[in-house]
Amino acid sequence: MTEKSRNVIEIAHLTKQYGEKIAVNDLNLCIKRGEVFGLLGPNGAGKTTTILMLLGLTEPTAGSALIEGMDCTRNPLEVKSITGYLPDNVGFYSDMTGRQNLRFTGRMNGLSGKALEERIDGLLRRVGMEQAANRKAGTYSKGMRQRLGIADVLMKDPEIIIMDEPTLGIDPEGMRELLTLIRELAQEDGRTILISSHQLHQIQQVCDRVGIFVSGQLIASGTLSELEEQIRKDGSYLLELEVQPCDDRLLAMLRQQEGVRKISKEGNTFLIDAKTDLRASLTQFLGEYGYTVLHLHQRGGDLDEIYRRYFEKAGQSDERDGMEKKKKYGWKYEK
Repeated sequence: MTEKSRNVIEIAHLTKQYGEKIAVNDLNLCIKRGEVFGLLGPNGAGKTTTILMLLGLTEPTAGSALIEGMDCTRNPLEVKSITGYLPDNVGFYSDMTGRQNLRFTGRMNGLSGKALEERIDGLLRRVGMEQAANRKAGTYSKGMRQRLGIADVLMKDPEIIIMDEPTLGIDPEGMRELLTLIRELAQEDGRTILISSHQLHQIQQVCDRVGIFVSGQLIASGTLSELEEQIRKDGSYLLELEVQPCDDRLLAMLRQQEGVRKISKEGNTFLIDAKTDLRASLTQFLGEYGYTVLHLHQRGGDLDEIYRRYFEKAGQSDERDGMEKKKKYGWKYEK
């Protein structure tokens, strides 16, 4: 087994129950060295509870979680020594400068003198915070705080970094910079990154693999192409179709097509839910009856659509149907 393909995080039958509520239910997951893995799901799905168990901050009801072969519950200090954590709301001393905050963290991790100052300078350069290093942290924007947070995490040079909602509340430019930095941490440093998020479009750009988490259960995991292929195997196709003329006769004819399960409409666009790929047969059919095709698109390769499909497959009521047309930046799933 090569170093790159070795599992760094191994989770087996991990379960956390609070009274009668099961926050995490029989989670099985492996994450490889140098991989960026996105744990995706709505608020309340169990993502943060999973992170807390990985950090040894709460004990599982059943199952186990290992980081570099060390049990996260039995050996929390050893796990923390090689694992960095970036919470969704990074805490700094607001009356201290960015540099002073990093110096405090460095001393807490046993650094001092010239080695400490060189580490601080290098990390400030890497996260693009040199110009703001001597400003008080209380004046920083959310994006600047996240970048300083990454520098803070890197002070102890961790092998694994766990990030909880890292892109939440960041403007598009700040998000682009943050996502670029995350990729560099994996590709150039070989660090393993676990990201918990409900902001799908942003995470889609940076993750090697994703896991879809719903109601405490991991209902699917893999690359986007693997998840899309599995949806296809399950006989789930959603086709967008816009034609002229758009009349009742067309709707009646579409319903008669073999494999069509459901037809809905968004403006002048038909959404056709089918068991098979209808593009070839529909194109021929519409041409024979004199319809002009203005738009024909098979949904599926986009993470938002893949998530929606798995969410429905899990038997959940998808309360986000009305949100599909919102802009992708900043789009998030609510409780």
